[in-house]
Amino acid sequence: MNEHFQISTDKTPAGDQPEAIKSLVAGLKKGLTHQTLFGVTGSGKTFTCANIINQVQKPTLVIAHNKTLAAQLAQEYRDFFPNNAVHYFVSYYDYYQPEAYMPTSDTYIEKEAQINEEIDRLRHASTEALLTRSDVIIVASVSCIYGLGSPIEYKRVQRDLSVGDALSRADFLRELVGMYFERTNADLTPGSFRAVGNKVEVMPTSERVIVRIDFAGDQIGSITKIDAITRSIISELQHHPLFPAKHFVTPEHERLEAIEEIKEELKLQLAKFKREGKILEAERLKRRTQNDLALMREIGYCNGIENYSRHFDRRQAGEPPYTLLSYFPHLVDGTPDFLTIIDESHVTIPQLGGMYAGDKSRKDTLVEHGFRLPSAIDNRPLQFKEIERELGQRVYTTATPGKYEKEYSENIVEQIIRPTGLIDPEIKLKPVTEKGDYKGQIKDFISQAENTIREGARVLVTTLTKQMAEDLSDFLEERKVKSRYIHSDVDTLERIEILADFRRGKFDCLVGVNLLREGLDLPEVELVAILDADKEGFLRSETALIQTIGRAARNVNGKVVLYADGMTNSLRTAIDETNRRREIQLIHNRKHNITPTTISKEIRSIADQLRTEHDKTVDVLLKVDMELYKKNPKKVLKQKRRQMEEAVAILDFETAAIIRDEIKYLEELKK
Repeated sequence: MNEHFQISTDKTPAGDQPEAIKSLVAGLKKGLTHQTLFGVTGSGKTFTCANIINQVQKPTLVIAHNKTLAAQLAQEYRDFFPNNAVHYFVSYYDYYQPEAYMPTSDTYIEKEAQINEEIDRLRHASTEALLTRSDVIIVASVSCIYGLGSPIEYKRVQRDLSVGDALSRADFLRELVGMYFERTNADLTPGSFRAVGNKVEVMPTSERVIVRIDFAGDQIGSITKIDAITRSIISELQHHPLFPAKHFVTPEHERLEAIEEIKEELKLQLAKFKREGKILEAERLKRRTQNDLALMREIGYCNGIENYSRHFDRRQAGEPPYTLLSYFPHLVDGTPDFLTIIDESHVTIPQLGGMYAGDKSRKDTLVEHGFRLPSAIDNRPLQFKEIERELGQRVYTTATPGKYEKEYSENIVEQIIRPTGLIDPEIKLKPVTEKGDYKGQIKDFISQAENTIREGARVLVTTLTKQMAEDLSDFLEERKVKSRYIHSDVDTLERIEILADFRRGKFDCLVGVNLLREGLDLPEVELVAILDADKEGFLRSETALIQTIGRAARNVNGKVVLYADGMTNSLRTAIDETNRRREIQLIHNRKHNITPTTISKEIRSIADQLRTEHDKTVDVLLKVDMELYKKNPKKVLKQKRRQMEEAVAILDFETAAIIRDEIKYLEELKK
């Protein structure tokens, strides 16, 4: 593992960045654990951190407080380090309803989850990179503190394949089953394999390519990497590491031991319930657990198996679970040997600290009422004290440091001067309510937005509720203002795509709630409007206001309108802090004869990389067929349907699915 980080960019540190980089790197070399980069919006905190990584040369974990920001950061770090391993690690659930019980209404809620296979693939790519190379940056959400399975077992089951290895085809097939790969005779999907003659084709969970192993007798004759769609050869390999298809890996003897331990725990818990006179709870727990045990014995799996993870991981009661942090390098004494950057730390740190308590409260209720064994409580996120112990040296980045950063940081570096010379935006205060000729905040905002859009710029507006965001977006559309809304109910990948489309100019006004605050990099925005700015609370706190105001700080014409009937403490503090920074920036620009320029940033989205090869192939075919379709739509559709049927006839379902989706798109054009 001799890879090195190598930053690749035409940019050079400017403004306050050189001094910030120098100070923070010096602090890391001194062994400081806590440092804060106190940087204003648009001052290039990510670029500063990229330069720190480049100098420190350690694997790095970047933690963001939501998936959208994590995606943006992952793309930025990939741009800075195109030749290194930069990965995206977030929760793989598109939808998640945790198991719960509400005693007051005697309501039990079954766990429901919808897994995003593409994000699951990226999670596997992250762990594989951490175990095979040293030049790794993982950009993660708080998902990184949840149970993931033992890295020791994950690494132990890994199979390093090399040309010439003594290995029979039959033994390899058995190994693949032991690594949780599924055998198929149809199209390969991540985590599956098929045998064709002397060849075995495997699609690793972390990639959408096929690895073909050709056996010559009882040894590996060749290893070939193949494009899954076109079947063209990508490369001939001498070696290839193959990791298990699942993160949770348990050897057979340990699985049997775990089952015996679960049976013993059930016996003890049933005895406890009987002593307490909880007959219903005892019967409920007995039936559920015995059913789960039967499934585990027969097929090795049951619904909710994660609730027994402590037994399968061979952990003691109360012992923390393995997480993504466990996959990062540690010294012999267990000391973390990696760098941690906590982005927008004023939000991320409280979020990290709050995960355990909420999870434990829900699990305690399930255990108390006989829905789960006590060991289910150990299927949990890390406690904050455990997170502190597991993280490496930290750099907190924020425009509004919180109590934790202020209390623990041994070095706080301020980054106020932007490389572009941009100054903080001018702020205007306007009333919320209608008075005389003034029509109130909504009509005034629409007038301001229309003026801004006519000049070719974009508009950002924040509301207090999701419903208000949706209603305002609809109202703007009625006024012929192209608008979209974004909030936590919008799927992860859709949020990322909406932001990219906003920057590309596919619509002009983005409406949202709190997702429009920390870290979102939107230099095309000239107008930021905050509705009901005087409604004191989380969304209109001093920190939230400063962060939202900062969205206009990447454009030379940026301005902010705060709609408020009164002056709260948070409003006053936010306005004063913005004006303080603005004054420092103006003095610097005058002194150095700097003319501010809007940030120029290429519009790229990690969502483009999350699109499947299937989607990309459909796009390629559409480009080829579109001209023919324009000339004779009926003929092209008829030809496509025949091609689809021919593909099905020879069991080439992958090609058939591609043609099917192309037909679907072409038919939509007719409507």
